[in-house]
Amino acid sequence: MPSPEEARELTRRTVRFEPDGVSVAVSAGSTLLAAAAAAGIELRSACGGQGTCGQCAVRLLDRPAGPAPPGFPVRLHRAGYVPACKTTIDEDLAVEIPASSRQVRHEVLLDDDEATLLAEEQVSLLLGYEHRPAVLRQIVRLEPPSLEGNADDWSRLLSALRQQVPEATDDRPITATIRALAELSATLRAHGMQAAIYVLDLPAGLEVVRVLPVDQAPPPLGVAVDIGTTTVVVQLLDLEEPEVLARAGTHNRQSRYGDDVITRIIYAAEQPAQAEQLREAVVSTVNDLIAQALATAGFAGDDILVAMVAGNTTMQHLFLGLPADQIRLEPYVPVATNYPVSRASELGLTLHASAAVIQLPAVASYVGGDIVAGMLASGLADQEDLGLFVDIGTNGEMVLGNRDWLVACACSAGPCFEGGGITAGMRATSGAIQSITIDPETLAAQVRTIGNSKPAGLCGSGLIDCLSALRVAGVIDRAGTFQDSGTACFREGDDGPEFVLIAGDESASGDDIVVTEADVKNLIRAKGAVFAGVRALLAAIEADMDSLVRVVVAGGFGSHLNIADAIRIGMLPDVPYERYRFMGNTSIKGARAALLSTQAYRRAQELASAMTVIELSLGSMYMEEFVSALFLPHTDLSLFPSVEG
Repeated sequence: MPSPEEARELTRRTVRFEPDGVSVAVSAGSTLLAAAAAAGIELRSACGGQGTCGQCAVRLLDRPAGPAPPGFPVRLHRAGYVPACKTTIDEDLAVEIPASSRQVRHEVLLDDDEATLLAEEQVSLLLGYEHRPAVLRQIVRLEPPSLEGNADDWSRLLSALRQQVPEATDDRPITATIRALAELSATLRAHGMQAAIYVLDLPAGLEVVRVLPVDQAPPPLGVAVDIGTTTVVVQLLDLEEPEVLARAGTHNRQSRYGDDVITRIIYAAEQPAQAEQLREAVVSTVNDLIAQALATAGFAGDDILVAMVAGNTTMQHLFLGLPADQIRLEPYVPVATNYPVSRASELGLTLHASAAVIQLPAVASYVGGDIVAGMLASGLADQEDLGLFVDIGTNGEMVLGNRDWLVACACSAGPCFEGGGITAGMRATSGAIQSITIDPETLAAQVRTIGNSKPAGLCGSGLIDCLSALRVAGVIDRAGTFQDSGTACFREGDDGPEFVLIAGDESASGDDIVVTEADVKNLIRAKGAVFAGVRALLAAIEADMDSLVRVVVAGGFGSHLNIADAIRIGMLPDVPYERYRFMGNTSIKGARAALLSTQAYRRAQELASAMTVIELSLGSMYMEEFVSALFLPHTDLSLFPSVEG
């Protein structure tokens, strides 16, 4: 009878992935998606393993594909592909992975000051707040102990800190970690009773976390972290200067479990092991980016003593290992919107073990710390005039208000603007079409791609441009229905009528890049959801669009957005262009300011408390606005006076 180890070995199967030439041994019954991950190959998977999106399609090289799984795209199965997430391994296999199924590096907006729509003053790292960083470095020199003065080292250090550190007021406790106390005695005695003391300035008080010899003491470092559903960005900061020492960004590894927050919530709720997979995926993403930033700047992980994290409410929950299942269930109540300070060692972050990990506060299930950070960065809440903050992605989050009041909402735009649910949709990676025009006479498309590579598909900004260009060229009517002119650009495809944008001999894959009538309808629904959210907020305060003095468009998607096209299709308010401002990644900007200024962090807490969230599912107003927005640009053309019908 075989031993348990031998039994496990007997159930192992080998999978060879081509064209990588990589083999991996996995347990029988594993999916090809899991096997690819074990081999270090990341596949796309928008549906979170449901087998319906077709993004993880692979071809079996030594056996037939078999029957089509329910929901798997017919065109892919007809071409011999199977979904890696639903294909289990019961024998040794050879598998071919097409380029379209691979998770590739995103174009990540690392610095929020890179993208502006109009000439605009650049905002400082501190956003105008007082420089009072979350970590203080204090050089202390103590009197040598004696028989007459034999107070313990910690008591004498406390006295010195009370005298030297302005933040050490009588009403604020000062504590220390055991590790710092262990470092204190030896450092003082080996270096003439002098030491560099690193103090965390936390809401609950001050905490000594590190003690080093003065000549070996690096500047206090911190990291600002933006955990987005799609991408993660890290900035390494010298907190004393203040200065950004290094930046790094990549896709969120949670994407292999689903493109959107709902899919990931469902995946995490199925069993505790899957929730831990999601947590480990994002923690490993953050750790790798921190390692990149440290290598660039020439420091060690132990030198980072604080992290300030911003993200939507679901990302914050999954990062902290909190159950997120109630976020998607009525009445949409998260575990928390204000999070306790945690430690790097608790979360598995490769920082100093006692480094404080601080989350910016959220507001509600779908208005998270990233939006609070964005409002902090935008300054809209400090203005007398009415302003609108819009962050468009899978969810469209927006805040309307001024210095006296703030109302917020979130609407589900779906995955379109991230390239999901669209035949030729893709994320903002090399080869993605980000702008497009169509000649009304010849219907020939002129495109610009990321990296100036051969076109591979359409990312979010390209899809907005495409919808606008199709309408201007007369390819579609106001309802999004194709107006077939009988040219070769129009044809009937597997999913209904489609329009050929790029012929196969000009594309990266060699296949035609098409947009289907179903794609157009999906895009119209997505843009309609965003505009209906704006209208719902304005209706809540009985204001009209003309009253908007400033509109801030945030996020990596917004940085490439053509405002004229976004207005032309009816996604954003028809107000003068000069009222719009791109601010890029406002989430990282706000997290950075909160790291450099405890005053800014307190302001973020005030902003979160000041926001009133409108639940769009209550009543019929939002649905009525949504239905009215399902035309180009809108049912009510008077709302878009600059757009020709």
